[in-house]
Amino acid sequence: MKLLFIGDIVGQPGRNAVNALLPGLREKWALDFVVANGENSAGGSGITPKTAEEIFSAGVDVITSGDHLWDQKEVMGLLESEKRFLRPMNYPADVPGRGSGAFEAKNRRFKVAVLNFQGRTYMQPPVENPFLAAAGEVTKLREQTKIIFVDFHAEATSEKIAFGRMLDGQASAVVGTHTHVQTADEQIFPGGTGYLSDAGFTGPHESVLGREIEPVIKRFLTSMPQRFEVAKKRVLLQGALIEVDESTGKALNIQRVSEAA
Repeated sequence: MKLLFIGDIVGQPGRNAVNALLPGLREKWALDFVVANGENSAGGSGITPKTAEEIFSAGVDVITSGDHLWDQKEVMGLLESEKRFLRPMNYPADVPGRGSGAFEAKNRRFKVAVLNFQGRTYMQPPVENPFLAAAGEVTKLREQTKIIFVDFHAEATSEKIAFGRMLDGQASAVVGTHTHVQTADEQIFPGGTGYLSDAGFTGPHESVLGREIEPVIKRFLTSMPQRFEVAKKRVLLQGALIEVDESTGKALNIQRVSEAA
């Protein structure tokens, strides 16, 4: 089976790219399942029911999130009612929403388990240890399906690699998000887990991580607050395309994706 993971969708330009490109990519690559990180989809920070519905309507099966989860107050409606929207699983148990689930692929031949975790190194807000939370949940989901995809939303590359190595042989793929810079370390670990430290981001790349360039430079020059508007030019859809053996859950191939909108 083929799974596409779309890196952090940033604002309207990112949503437009998904709307424009995903239907063609589904056909071109014969995709079975699509996951996207949507935590920056609403104005470049946070997510709302409206932006989530736009992403789902474009053909995304599951939306993951991260440290900008709470930036839009409307997110509570998503957490309470939308099973296809995941928050980091290593929040305390009484926080609304869910951090994992097994979802039926559109062809109904198999299920895909998706898990969302947030790192702790250089990250806010503080959350519980993702390493302790992951192993038991992956084991539980493997009772439903061997196809396991993990979005690990974290800053430190060392934390991401260690997390992927820990899950080697248990997850089909572990792909990092958050830094918005696509890494060149895609590989398949010895146990059969596909890995990429960061999927990059989907949005305007004539920018500083999706934001207009000049206000960011001014902030660094003056240390004064600035309004960081979402940029508009050179929009790319970035992520990872993963091929998984349905019978074993092991990755057969993983490759970076970077498509111009």
